[in-house]
Amino acid sequence: MASCLQISDDEKGHDLELFCVPRHYESDLDKVIIPHGLIMDRTERLARDIIQDMGGHHIVALCVLKGGYKFFADLLDYIKVLNHNSDKSVPLTVDFIRVKSYCNDKSTNSIKVIGGDELSNLAGKNVLIVEDIVETGRTMQTLLSLLNECNPKMVKVVSLLVKRTPRSSGYRPDYIGFEVPDAFLVGYALDYNEYFRDLSHICILNEQAKEKYKM
Repeated sequence: MASCLQISDDEKGHDLELFCVPRHYESDLDKVIIPHGLIMDRTERLARDIIQDMGGHHIVALCVLKGGYKFFADLLDYIKVLNHNSDKSVPLTVDFIRVKSYCNDKSTNSIKVIGGDELSNLAGKNVLIVEDIVETGRTMQTLLSLLNECNPKMVKVVSLLVKRTPRSSGYRPDYIGFEVPDAFLVGYALDYNEYFRDLSHICILNEQAKEKYKM
């Protein structure tokens, strides 16, 4: 089982006034649950683990948009640093796919994959899927099923967050940053109806904000 940093269900988090939070979001958040600096430190270690396991093989890093873009960019920056300063380096190319399974704060049964026609280009390649958060796991299982039809040589999944939820299918990625409580999280490119992507820290959204930004 992939190791990760666990954020407990009774984690008190951190007061917003201790951090730089955009003023327009201050009334929308309960607390900071993962500060930006901790995200970056954990991402650096994930990059090292990925290099250790997949080093020496050309990797296609597949970013799951939109929520994964910030984690994807920072992870690849750390991999590039390791490439420049290590005996073991990884030739790296990138590709992008968009997967949508949310309406407001509810995960839907309908999973929409945009860009799936291009997955055929991944045949015979080593693929690293980079995701922001795994909740039920069904979205990722659907994507992996589509990907396996294209016959890649190897597929690994890294997710910054995995949510502890009774709705989980039991799926676990190969690499996990943090295991988090069953709360609605925003920030560091995780959104609520496209808001909060510009928040540096990962925070818990309050109930008033869910109504305020509801579509």
